[in-house]
Amino acid sequence: MRILSFSFFVVWVFQVVSAQRTDPNEVAALSKMIDYWNLRGKLNITTDPCAQNAIWSNEDANPRIACDCLGNTCHITHLKIYALDIAGEIPSDLFVLKELMDLNLGQNVLNGSIPPEIGQLSNMQYLSLGINNLTGPVPPELGNLTKLLSLSFSSNNFFGPLPIALGNLTSLQQLYIDSSGVSGQIPQEFANLKSLQILWASDNLFNGKLPDFFGTLAKLRVLRLQGTLLEGPIPSSFSALNNLEDLRIGDLSGEDSSLEFLKTQKNLSILVLRNCLISGEIPEQLGTFSKFKLLDLSFNKLSGHIPASFQDLVSLQYMYLGNNNLSGELPANIIGPQLTAIDVSFNPLSGNLPQNFVKVGSSMIVVGTSINANGLQDSKVSGMLRCLQADLKCSNEVPSSSFSIKCGGTGQTSASGIEYDDDSEILGAASLQTSSDNFWAVSNVGNFISNPSPGYIAQTDSQITETLDSELYKKARISPSSLRYYGLGLKNGRYNIELHFAEIVMDDVTQSWKGLGRRLFDVYIQGNRVLQDFNIQKEAGGSKRAMIKKFEANVTNTIMDIHFFWAGKGTCCIPFQSTYGPLVSAIHVSQVSDDTESSKRDMKQVAKLVGVAVGCAAGLVIISSVFYLWWKRDSPKHIKIQRGPPGK
Repeated sequence: MRILSFSFFVVWVFQVVSAQRTDPNEVAALSKMIDYWNLRGKLNITTDPCAQNAIWSNEDANPRIACDCLGNTCHITHLKIYALDIAGEIPSDLFVLKELMDLNLGQNVLNGSIPPEIGQLSNMQYLSLGINNLTGPVPPELGNLTKLLSLSFSSNNFFGPLPIALGNLTSLQQLYIDSSGVSGQIPQEFANLKSLQILWASDNLFNGKLPDFFGTLAKLRVLRLQGTLLEGPIPSSFSALNNLEDLRIGDLSGEDSSLEFLKTQKNLSILVLRNCLISGEIPEQLGTFSKFKLLDLSFNKLSGHIPASFQDLVSLQYMYLGNNNLSGELPANIIGPQLTAIDVSFNPLSGNLPQNFVKVGSSMIVVGTSINANGLQDSKVSGMLRCLQADLKCSNEVPSSSFSIKCGGTGQTSASGIEYDDDSEILGAASLQTSSDNFWAVSNVGNFISNPSPGYIAQTDSQITETLDSELYKKARISPSSLRYYGLGLKNGRYNIELHFAEIVMDDVTQSWKGLGRRLFDVYIQGNRVLQDFNIQKEAGGSKRAMIKKFEANVTNTIMDIHFFWAGKGTCCIPFQSTYGPLVSAIHVSQVSDDTESSKRDMKQVAKLVGVAVGCAAGLVIISSVFYLWWKRDSPKHIKIQRGPPGK
């Protein structure tokens, strides 16, 4: 009897399942989208889309279609077409799938705007449109999707402000809008997002004050706000964000900030407050934040001593305190058991190296300080540190008038006969290396958090166009933060600087999401910014195309300082994680020849003679001023290597 009953049950289940069919309107709409996006080769559905155990319903399938069946009717609830380079606009057929809960169209080349009909998908919980080529304003209809838990439209080309209607998404836990192109002030209505745990909002044109209401979003675990136009100070309300694990704020303008808001955020693992106009002292209580793995307070205005409590940061791996105004001596045991890189460069620090400095080897930079570096094992580095201390000159026995560097690669000779020195040594997260002849040095500060880059070198096997020296550009130095090259022991005078670039990491293929990345960085020469938001691809007209940027600068203290600086801008993760920051292929620096200077002087002399003919009295005043400035220039003061934040 039991066997018979079970048989009837199986037959009944089979009949019910057989009777279940996907809504025919959804089937038709899905079929049109498959054809529109040329997906028949990957998703050739010949049976019912919601058929049980279909290969496209597996969680790992891509494309993926999954359904929810109630009664005899099934509805499509999950649609994933991820990183398949589908192109075109978002079709209206998509909005026939009104029961969608999870839509992932990320990492494609969709264009056009997000249709306002998106607001009809009221059951949506997960919506990903990140890394596409979408434009137009962000539609306020997104605010109708009040069940959303996660929303991403990062790495697109939107414009205009964020719609205030996004403040309706009170269930939202994750919001990814970095590099999306939006601008204006962050809406006050975002204060309603009390469930928010993760916010990525870097590399946008946000302006105005850093919102105070962020301090009310008590569930925040991750907050990234780098490379915007926001102004400080960092609000004191941030002290209430006790669940923070990853806080990255950078590149603030306006008023100074302090670190007083850091009181009880002991869950912090990553703290980056770089180039934020932070003044005052480092609070002693930071040394009690036992979960710290990365601490970056570089390029600020911090003063006072490095807290002795930093000796207790047993989990800390990376510490960046460079380019501040910190004084005193380093705590004797500041190098903890996990610390692999420490940068305290360009601070008026003194005293000796930490007792266990050998542990980190070359991943320690004290250049631009008065710390006694005699104990460093590498004699080249020791000499370099001494000559770059504040108020000291570098000098070689035979002063140099040029240097050339093959950044990130082995030495080679160009088609024009320039011999570029080898710069292929492996660098660390806080490294300084000098050339074999002590004519130049290179330093790197920073680490790629999500995707470590051994040696901080990029390379390609592809041919580089627009040059006779393709090999010169196939390798390059990269950095996640600060990359500096120093010319040492140079004759004082006027110099020509040639910086060679070719984008060899990011692609420019128009039919793939891998071509949607943007690398932006700044360049400073002798402390003066000569390039801002420099985009190699854009300037060169594409990837793997060589280009040269030429500048002139004065050397007055025998040192040339060429600084490549990431200011938080550009995409972070195209074509892979941690693809951002400065990249340079080669450097050639040479003193301006006497003939060139003579020609310039002759031209100036003609201009002066014309000026005298027009008005002798005015000419005498100008000449007197020139002699005064010349005397002041040659007064016994040496130009210091820049200590403060770039451009500030």
